[in-house]
Amino acid sequence: MEGVPHPIPRTVEEVFSDFKARRAGLIRALTTEVEKFYQQCDPEKENLCLYGLPNETWEVNLPVEEVPPELPEPALGINFARDGMQEKDWLSLVAVHSDSWLLSVAFYFGARFGFGKSERKRLFQMINDLPTVFEVVTGNVKQPKDQSGTHNNSSKSKSSGKTQSRPEPQPKGVKMPPPPKEEDDNGEEEEEEEDDDDEQGATLCGACGDNYANDEFWICCDMCERWFHGKCVKITPAKAEHIKQYKCPSCSTKRARV
Repeated sequence: MEGVPHPIPRTVEEVFSDFKARRAGLIRALTTEVEKFYQQCDPEKENLCLYGLPNETWEVNLPVEEVPPELPEPALGINFARDGMQEKDWLSLVAVHSDSWLLSVAFYFGARFGFGKSERKRLFQMINDLPTVFEVVTGNVKQPKDQSGTHNNSSKSKSSGKTQSRPEPQPKGVKMPPPPKEEDDNGEEEEEEEDDDDEQGATLCGACGDNYANDEFWICCDMCERWFHGKCVKITPAKAEHIKQYKCPSCSTKRARV
């Protein structure tokens, strides 16, 4: 369904890059641009699909007419269920189908260009390191062990027994995620969990799903308590200084519709 042709991914790295770009577009449709997505899914229209595009954008459109299609098709008729269920449930359902479609597209390219067992395994491991679209949309992205409490307390409490690793106080509205968990001296058990800590040792953006980086500005929604890159929600540090209670685009949309 892409209007502009894109190079066909042929290697594991290229397929993964294509996967990430399409995933970013889908996440944008279901989080930061959810109002626009909602409006385009008119139940009065024909069977519509949500497509993630290789340029990190998205579109709602009819399925292609050619048989078989160039790529696997997303779930059809997502617009018909829009007004028949709670919005959050509808978005979650679309997210689940989007995850299935992303995997089918990635492994379609793998089959088309003859990926072997080791290449398929490597591709899946790279994909599996990212949170799913469903996890990002529902806010169920797994946090590192013992991180969630620190995550909430750092934005809501100024007095705590353990403050050594906490960032410097920020102006009102400016909130930074906590740094990665400090290592414990647990011997062999620590070594066994090292890989998990590397994968989950950073906070994930509720809009794009990417990891926390020390040199990036982040802000936390006071409603759903998810963290976002400032650039993903168009909030600068200067603008955040004047925000008493920040609401992410998704929460703002839901509140306005109630």
